[in-house]
Amino acid sequence: MSSHQNPVRGASVVEPTRTAPKRAEQPQDAVTPVPGFGRIPVTNVSPVVEAGRYPAKAVVDEWFPVSANVFREGHDAVNATVVLTAPDGRRRSFPMSQQEPMGLDIWQGWAQADAEGDWTLQVEGWSDVWGTVHHNAVAKLQADVDRELVCLELADVARQAAEHAREAGDETTAALLEAKAAAFLPELPANELLEMAQSGSLARAMEEHGPRELVSPTQPYPLRVDRRRALFSSWYEFFPRSQGAWWDEAGQQWHSGTFDSSHERLEAAAAMGFDIVYLPPIHPIGKAFRKGRNNSLTPSEQDPGSPWAIGSAEGGHDAVHPDLGTLEDFDAFVAKAKSLGLEIALDFALQASPDHPWVTEHPEWFTTRLDGTIAYAENPPKKYQDIYPINFDNDREGIYRECLRLLRFWIGHGVTVFRVDNPHTKPVDFWAWIMDQVHQTNPEVIFLAEAFTRPEMMHALGKVGFHQSYTYFTWRNAKWELEAYLNELSRDSADCYRPNFFVSTPDINPAFLHSGNPTAFSIRAILAATMSPSWGVYSGFELCEHEVFRAGGEEYLNSEKYEYRPRDWNSQPNLSMLIGRLNEIRRQHPALQQLRKIDFHHAPNEQVIVYSKTEGEDRVIVVCSLEPWNAVTSEIYLDMSKLGLDPGAVFEVHDELSGQSWTWGSRAFVSLHPGSPAHIFSVRTR
Repeated sequence: MSSHQNPVRGASVVEPTRTAPKRAEQPQDAVTPVPGFGRIPVTNVSPVVEAGRYPAKAVVDEWFPVSANVFREGHDAVNATVVLTAPDGRRRSFPMSQQEPMGLDIWQGWAQADAEGDWTLQVEGWSDVWGTVHHNAVAKLQADVDRELVCLELADVARQAAEHAREAGDETTAALLEAKAAAFLPELPANELLEMAQSGSLARAMEEHGPRELVSPTQPYPLRVDRRRALFSSWYEFFPRSQGAWWDEAGQQWHSGTFDSSHERLEAAAAMGFDIVYLPPIHPIGKAFRKGRNNSLTPSEQDPGSPWAIGSAEGGHDAVHPDLGTLEDFDAFVAKAKSLGLEIALDFALQASPDHPWVTEHPEWFTTRLDGTIAYAENPPKKYQDIYPINFDNDREGIYRECLRLLRFWIGHGVTVFRVDNPHTKPVDFWAWIMDQVHQTNPEVIFLAEAFTRPEMMHALGKVGFHQSYTYFTWRNAKWELEAYLNELSRDSADCYRPNFFVSTPDINPAFLHSGNPTAFSIRAILAATMSPSWGVYSGFELCEHEVFRAGGEEYLNSEKYEYRPRDWNSQPNLSMLIGRLNEIRRQHPALQQLRKIDFHHAPNEQVIVYSKTEGEDRVIVVCSLEPWNAVTSEIYLDMSKLGLDPGAVFEVHDELSGQSWTWGSRAFVSLHPGSPAHIFSVRTR
């Protein structure tokens, strides 16, 4: 039998005796730690993005989870602490606790950064003197053995903690700890000593000031803390050329809306409670291969073309379309927005019309086909003959510098947010460079990725710096899909990827809305506004616009991308009041302003979804129908632990939509109908 085999369970392995060869005596070297594990090993730290090459994400005052595996040799107790270091060197510490199953050595804590900037995150593993002494004391006192030694050890640790409390300026706790130390007298009965050792006041004092030995910090990992709007925001999209556009019967021509005529729409967006107004490209539009109504290849003279076909004789990405006004008019538009508490998000679309000045000045920035023509954009069978994509590998230095110049140009005109068109069709390392450069000079600027693509690419864009991203929400309709997707977004990817739930876009007319049923629109708005801290509305949604260009497709009939669409904003049906109320509720409830703490509860009816969001003492429960045509009923079974409530607790729920209140416990019953498809409950405990 090999000496490495162990036929008896629990028996020790006996290695054969080996005589080491004699070596010449050498000077004794100093003991230098080998890089890797610290004295108290800490592994698998999270959040860490790509081994620390990119920072994890947080916003000011956002609570986020930190986890690690922490363990040591033998049986002595270990503990762990999260340490955040601010850009100015301040340190903030947060306790961690061991999670079930205990044998896996999983530790977790929640941390919070209180200022913007580039922070670092570490986990400190340490020898928990009190944990070891307390564990041994309880075992021995229960058996009533070693009473004198137990008292000496308990008193010694209490005195050490008292000294730490005094150094921290906490004289009250120091006095309490000294009194506890003096009270551990071996002549007392074991049960009295046990009761003192297990007192809550002693445990709390030790948690705050107990001695920590063999402190072993991990390497510092980067943490980027953005302003809160990077996480919590409400977006409204409209086309300035449609706002105020009118048809001249006499001249048989359209007159475009302008920045000046769009001030009224800014006021409407502010009245509905939005934070950000997003504009599609505002630049000159090319005439070559211009698209007509409904993406036609044969435009009329009156067709304005797609705003994404950027560039003409009037200029490129640093110019405004003459029909919209002047750069000074745009500046006034931005100033008006700011006066209303709004920020302007500008579309950053890196592509060019065949008429763009780049085409003649920098033909090397594009791809030339074998027949000598410049390649236009394609997603077969779709063709975009009015757009030339940029080849980022032909003149890396020139293209990168020009893109950075354009961003800084618009930042100089008051733009603080950019919605980036199709970033997944540009190199990820390009975005990494751009994001780093902008962050160095303008860390307040927020980027939203319009990336409906494969998960790895969407996550990679988040890792390199995009603050928010469009999501698959548009195509998640069934309860199981929504629950699975929100669990993924709130837990698996939240450290690098922040979702923005747009209910529709100029490109996407969701199938759930094709009926035009206002209840379907209400359901999707309620879900988006309460599931995600950031959501968005494309104008026309509030009027329940829904007609499709082709049955089964997702394109709008008479798409605003290719024509003017002035609207009667007072027409019916109209969801402006509901949208305004949703944004008001979001501002009133911190629970709806965060991403990471959402939990789903059981409703037997698959057409009823129930979820809660919590932040501190703020608790919100949403019960929403997924059936826009018929009434639905269901029992509700709440997981009270996820609400931070006792299993038998009785509490009041107040519906923020209807104003009604009910008394609930862990079980309840709801009845929803198309006129009232959801409850947004705030929880009021007694």
